[in-house]
Amino acid sequence: MTTLVLGATGATGSQVVKQLLLKQQKVRMIARQGSDLPDDITQNPDVDVILANVSEVSEEQMVVLLEGCNSVVCCLGHNLSFRGIYGKPRRLVTDAIKTIHHAVRIIQPSTPMKLILMNSSGVRNKGLNERVSMANALVIFLLRYLLPPHADNEQASAYLEQSVGTGDTYLQWLAVRPDALVDENQVSHYVLEPSPIRDAIFNAGKVSRISVAHLMAALVTDDRLWAQWKFRFPVVYGQDE
Repeated sequence: MTTLVLGATGATGSQVVKQLLLKQQKVRMIARQGSDLPDDITQNPDVDVILANVSEVSEEQMVVLLEGCNSVVCCLGHNLSFRGIYGKPRRLVTDAIKTIHHAVRIIQPSTPMKLILMNSSGVRNKGLNERVSMANALVIFLLRYLLPPHADNEQASAYLEQSVGTGDTYLQWLAVRPDALVDENQVSHYVLEPSPIRDAIFNAGKVSRISVAHLMAALVTDDRLWAQWKFRFPVVYGQDE
């Protein structure tokens, strides 16, 4: 099996690559020209590194990138700088999801391709009518208009739910919503919940990036786990949550 990983050079995406390789999966990853990639990745025969800027990948180019892939993991995020937050592309994640969707429709794989999107616990699943406090709703309202990356996360999830839906012949999806991300060296116990069990703004917990990567690699390889959570927005909590 081959998985295309977007955002593979980021803090979580790089962990996804490692977790997939531990499961003896082949990885195709996109990296910007000049990216500082470790030798154990670039010299691994199971890794195919494509030098490109994701925001500039056309639909036709995405078709080529997805050929031979069974799944896609999207860990794209905006750089935490003024330009990264307020500059273009403002809809980096949403546009990538749209491009993947259109490309898969062109490819028409015989088995539906899996798409796993890393999102945020601060994004509500409107399909489940998730309720939050008034204070939480106010903060999210402000984030939506003041921080483009949050709006991008919301729109990417909405696109999966409304434009792809659950009846697409060629694409199945899942949006993972981790709580506040932290760095750890080893995978620790984590749990999945259909909806948040704590306030993502005022009572957020922590979950390690490596644990979230472990989950996403498991969703790629474990069909039973995939069947349980596909078309859903599971929230990931760490060991102490």
